[in-house]
Amino acid sequence: MLNSLYHPVIVVDEDGSFRFANSEAEQFFSAGLAYLARKRLQDFVPGDSPLFFLVEQARVEQTRISEYRVDVSSPRLGGERLVDLYVSPMAEAPNLVVVMIQQRSIAEKMDRQLTHRSAARTVTGLAAMLAHEIRNPLSGIKGAAQLLATSASDEDRALTRLIQEESDRIVKLVDRMEVFSDQRPIERSAVNIHSVLEHVKTLGKNGFARDIRILEHYDPSLPPVFANRDQLVQVFLNLLKNAAEAVRGREDGEIRLTTAFKPGVRLSVPGTRDRVTLPLEFAVEDNGDGVPDDIREHIFDPFVTTKPSGSGLGLALVAKIVGDHGGVIECESQPGHTVFRILMPAWREFPAPAESDEQD
Repeated sequence: MLNSLYHPVIVVDEDGSFRFANSEAEQFFSAGLAYLARKRLQDFVPGDSPLFFLVEQARVEQTRISEYRVDVSSPRLGGERLVDLYVSPMAEAPNLVVVMIQQRSIAEKMDRQLTHRSAARTVTGLAAMLAHEIRNPLSGIKGAAQLLATSASDEDRALTRLIQEESDRIVKLVDRMEVFSDQRPIERSAVNIHSVLEHVKTLGKNGFARDIRILEHYDPSLPPVFANRDQLVQVFLNLLKNAAEAVRGREDGEIRLTTAFKPGVRLSVPGTRDRVTLPLEFAVEDNGDGVPDDIREHIFDPFVTTKPSGSGLGLALVAKIVGDHGGVIECESQPGHTVFRILMPAWREFPAPAESDEQD
């Protein structure tokens, strides 16, 4: 019964040793039950975490305790971990305490997804304006520079060439932004995600990720994803390229591609009243330097980038594509471990009936 729960549940004794962990707890701590049985809670969570005070209070006072938004972040658990805790002593064994962990990621994923969609809409309007207001004047500027070059001195000709090159660069930027204004319905079908990832990996290994180790941890039993294959290739090619740039130059640099079944999240599909479950989880992980703290919360916003020559539109486009599919994308990062995680709907032969608009 405990293994059927979506939340991690553990039992610890007075020394913090694990006496039990359900399957979700094994995933939360990234360790099997046999391994956890040889470890203590202190091996995974910092000793100053409020979790230990709650466990001790529940044991001493023999009472149930709940605490919300508790930080259990640690390098061992990876990334920021804010959770709700439900702690209770075991009546038949007073020295044992049961801890149920409720991860706060679902509501926060929804909030972030709404933010990404809002940012995409902003870029959509900006792209339409730029295409109309900038491309035509730039064409005139470039043409004038070409005419001036025919009668200019060698020194001035270098300046006219600079004008032409910069005009071309701005036009390319406007062209890239125009993809945000594409509001046509997405042509979707049943897509084998492992075929997509294998295709992206092949492209990377023959180009930008030639000398980088890429590991695969796939769940072969996953159903197809309901998506546009070409757009999925674009999404994962962008994420893989970013990961490759993050680990380039590291002797131990590696990228991990992961697929898994993770039920529990439902979101509305843009433009419809339907709600879909997002049970398919795809992740691209790397062990690079991580995303700087000052831009981590805005990594999917347009024009936000850590690259000196980057435009900051790549991840914004990724977020738009995922959002247009009714999915969710999130980033967890710290030095030595960065993961971009995507939740997507599975393909169904017959469309499910629309569900109510009540808050999930």
